[in-house]
Amino acid sequence: MALNSPLMLPATAYKQTGNIWTALAHIITAVVGSGVLSLSWSVAQLGWIAGPVSLVLFALVTYLNASLLTKFHHYSDHRNGVNVTNRSYLEAVRNILGDLNARVCALLVFFNLFKLGVVYTITSASSIKAILQSNCYHEHGHEAACEYGIEFYMLLFGIIHVLASQIPNFRSTKWLSVIAAVMSFAYSFIGSGLGLAQAIGNGMIKGSIGGVPTDKPIQKVWLVAQAIGDIAFAYPFPLIFLETQSTLKSPPSAEVTMTKASRIAVFTTTVFYLCCGGFGYAAFGNSTPGNILTGFGFYEPYILIDFANACVFLHLVGGYQIFSQTLYAIVERSCSERYPESEFIKDFHIWKIRMNPLRLCFRTSYVVLTTSLAMLFPYFNEVVAFSGSVTFWPLVVYFPVEMYIVHKKVVPWTVKWCFLRVFTIFCLFVAMFVFVGSVQGIIAKRFG
Repeated sequence: MALNSPLMLPATAYKQTGNIWTALAHIITAVVGSGVLSLSWSVAQLGWIAGPVSLVLFALVTYLNASLLTKFHHYSDHRNGVNVTNRSYLEAVRNILGDLNARVCALLVFFNLFKLGVVYTITSASSIKAILQSNCYHEHGHEAACEYGIEFYMLLFGIIHVLASQIPNFRSTKWLSVIAAVMSFAYSFIGSGLGLAQAIGNGMIKGSIGGVPTDKPIQKVWLVAQAIGDIAFAYPFPLIFLETQSTLKSPPSAEVTMTKASRIAVFTTTVFYLCCGGFGYAAFGNSTPGNILTGFGFYEPYILIDFANACVFLHLVGGYQIFSQTLYAIVERSCSERYPESEFIKDFHIWKIRMNPLRLCFRTSYVVLTTSLAMLFPYFNEVVAFSGSVTFWPLVVYFPVEMYIVHKKVVPWTVKWCFLRVFTIFCLFVAMFVFVGSVQGIIAKRFG
């Protein structure tokens, strides 16, 4: 399968002017997002020992596999006598593991992009609802019946993206990424800061070693599975590592710089996650909401809560387009190559906006599908856990380990080979446990 196959994400040619600081900025900006909002709930389900330990363990797994990936950016293929440079994750999988693995990996990456659209729709609608509730509670008191449906705001989010998706190359605008990055850091810091302030105001640290108690042991098992899935969702590091490494200048070598950047990024992000998760649990204990900004542990200062939720909404509007338009480009390029003479792909203009029937129909249908699924399953923690369970193991664990074994020609049944295999299998069992728990949670919420 050639790299320009419609199934493959195109490898972009980058100017190699970056350094360790730009690498850190790319990684942290890409990682810190809506997954932060569920970490307090995850720590609450796991308790004061298992919660922080789980965050650290996921960080170690992510760092291990990120370290493996940095070795695949540029290397000499002695068998074919050429130097190989992989500028993207998918390109590395294809060059090292072959076409079949690349196809499977591409489908998983595309699913990852699609499920982000669903999660972003749920989270954005929850944030709009939270703004209205916050204002209602401030005006009528904390005991007021400030209940609002979420479906209308999902439709509103969908309508915005039906329109925004028709703008060609929308995801390439620099201001979109800048705004998304600023917004993500703003609401993350506000959420953790409010949690810390609440804990200080309480005069005590709430929570327990065992986490939130349940009536039945099996309920605790499912909640633990969902909590682990939410943590997995918050660690999508490896997918962007090789693209970031392609922007780095030499000397020192890009591998050396990226190794340092990955170490600092994983450490910084993990400390940040520990603060976000720990402060929220310390503030609310067993009452920790699923989404720290929309579950209404906080009522005041309502203006700051409104601002944080507005930041969530703006961040996810930009994030939805950044991820979704990658899929748009692949499908539309495929159709253009297969049917170059079709009238269905020819452009026309409306108010100086370049459009065509394919773009109008496919992109609108895509937004309708993500919005419909979000309305059908509007369960933030369960959907986030499901998303993390499906993609974390294959993309963060399996493919990097397999590439390392093939690339380094690790001899079977040596200590290193056995360690990598046991590590991969253990992570697979964890992913399966999370998958079952998240599906159970979705079914229970939908039909219970």
